[in-house]
Amino acid sequence: MSQRICVLYVGGTIGMSASAGGLVPSKVDGDGIMQLLQMAAIDTSGLSIVALGNPIDSADATPADWTRIARRIAELYNDYDGFIVLHGTDTMAYTASALSFLLRGLKKPVVLTGAQIPLAQSTSDGPANLIAAYRVAASAQVHEVVVCFGRYVLRGNRSRKLNAHRFDAFDSPNFPRLAEIGESISWNAESLLPCPDKERFELVDYRAGAVLSWRLMPGAAGDALIERLARPPRALILESYGAGTGPTRDPALLRAIAHAVADGSICVAISQCPWSEVDLALYATGRAYATAGVIGARDLTFESVYAKLHHLLALGLKPDAVRRELLLARAGELTA
Repeated sequence: MSQRICVLYVGGTIGMSASAGGLVPSKVDGDGIMQLLQMAAIDTSGLSIVALGNPIDSADATPADWTRIARRIAELYNDYDGFIVLHGTDTMAYTASALSFLLRGLKKPVVLTGAQIPLAQSTSDGPANLIAAYRVAASAQVHEVVVCFGRYVLRGNRSRKLNAHRFDAFDSPNFPRLAEIGESISWNAESLLPCPDKERFELVDYRAGAVLSWRLMPGAAGDALIERLARPPRALILESYGAGTGPTRDPALLRAIAHAVADGSICVAISQCPWSEVDLALYATGRAYATAGVIGARDLTFESVYAKLHHLLALGLKPDAVRRELLLARAGELTA
């Protein structure tokens, strides 16, 4: 019996076409996708292709789009055995992270993929990615949101885009790859999430502008950050150095952070290093931020922290509850 797979087309390079102003999103070529899979000896009788409104460049994606994708999957959930989301690469890791929280407790695969070169071009990596994504979506191994790109299958909320040109554009720096794609799929079974007892979808609405970030840089004056914290955001991600360190020579900066935290803002330290784990207790400079009320993000990726903060805030949790829940794994996004 053919697997029932839904291809949800959001947009991205995989379906783009050339224009005088550069590559632009185009409508999905459903016939072309069907023919491509059939040429790979895939039975497409159970395949459906669904366009999610007008296609977008993923650079234009917003948190509202994450919820829109999740709700469409939830609507179609009982009709299919697996889902493929065709998405642009630039913000794919953000969307994958958010979907893992919105579609918590998945029993079926949700596979995000795309391309560095449009399908219409002969050198496109899209065909290989699409075929691989189908194989993963039709597998009984996966019960979570994953990114399937190039040779690898990665946990969605652990993935990051690390290269703008290579076909192996994504990796999961702080977590093992779930599988490697070849003639067969070589699964890393120990790293896969087990099948849950039931789905626990949380299809909440995300508020635009709820989470901001600030990158720390040597010698950069803290006045601008102090001014920004005068009206504390709901959540602030501090892009810190190494294990979570930052400048401490300006006491006014640390006081401003402490005041923002006291006013209910959630301040989270993330490392600027892709391969990293934040430990604010390791250095005195990190401890100063912890004393001011900053919490370390441990081995969460920036994309996952950004999506998870949106999600926890949308659930209506109080600041202390958000701080607590941020460091508890909800969908395999951090190491317990």
